[in-house]
Amino acid sequence: MGRLPSPPAVAQPAAPAARAVGSGAEPASGPRPLPIPPEELPRHVAIIMDGNRRWARAHGVSDAEGHAAGLEAVRATLRHAVRRSIPVLTLYAFSRENWARSPEEVAALFDLLEAAIRNETPELRAQGVRVRLLGRLDDLPPETRTAIERALAETCEGDRLQLNVAFNYGGRTEIVDAVREIVRRGIPADAIDETTIAEALYTAGLPDPDLVIRTGGEQRLSNFLIWQSAYAEFYSCQVLWPDFGPDAFDAALLEYARRTRRFGR
Repeated sequence: MGRLPSPPAVAQPAAPAARAVGSGAEPASGPRPLPIPPEELPRHVAIIMDGNRRWARAHGVSDAEGHAAGLEAVRATLRHAVRRSIPVLTLYAFSRENWARSPEEVAALFDLLEAAIRNETPELRAQGVRVRLLGRLDDLPPETRTAIERALAETCEGDRLQLNVAFNYGGRTEIVDAVREIVRRGIPADAIDETTIAEALYTAGLPDPDLVIRTGGEQRLSNFLIWQSAYAEFYSCQVLWPDFGPDAFDAALLEYARRTRRFGR
C-alpha cells in the first residue's frame, strides 16, 4: 500500500501565559448535563483538598504558589457546585495538625485565606452562598478571625449553597468540644444519645455528608468529619487538588450515583 499523503498543516494555538489549574473548564453556556436525576445527587459533598504541595513541586514552584493554585480550584469547584444544585459543600482547608508545618508555610496559608475572604465575599454573596466555619475560631490570629467573622455576617442570607470551611479543624477535637458543650448544658448522662451529640457538633443543623471526595490519591479521612461520615460514600481520585475541576467533580458525582447505599441493611 502506498504511503498516505500528509494532512495539511494546522496552526497551533499559542501556549497559555499561565499554568492551567482546575482542569475541565466549563463552556460559557454552562456545565454539560449529567445523566443523573436530581434526587440521586448528594445533598452534602465534603472534600479533602490534598496535593497542593505535590503539585507545586511537580511544577517547580514554591509551596505558597501551590496553595494559591489550590485556591483557583476552590473557586471553580464552588461555582460548579452551585450550578449542579449541591445544597451543602464542606472543604477541608486547614487541620489542627497543619500547625506542625513550617512557620513560613502556615503564615502564607493564613495570608492567602485572609486575602481570599476579602476578595471573594462579594461574589459568594452574589451567588447566594452562605459561609460557615467549622473549627476553633478562637485559636486563629486576630486578623484572620476578623476576616472570617465579616464573611460570615455578609453571607448570612445566602440560600443557594451552604459552604462550610473546615479551618483549624480536627474531627476528634470537634467531638471533645461537643462533649464539653453537652456538659455545659447540664444534660444528664442517661439523656445523651446520638441526636444530642449531633446537635452539639460544629455541623449542628446540617445533613451528614453523603459523599466524601479526597484528591491526590490517598485513601484515608485524616480526622475529617469522622462522626458525620459514618455512612458517607468515600471517593478517592489521583488528581492533585489544583487540577481538580468540573470534570473531576462530575466523575465523583457519577460514581456516587452508581453506588447503592444500604446504611447497614
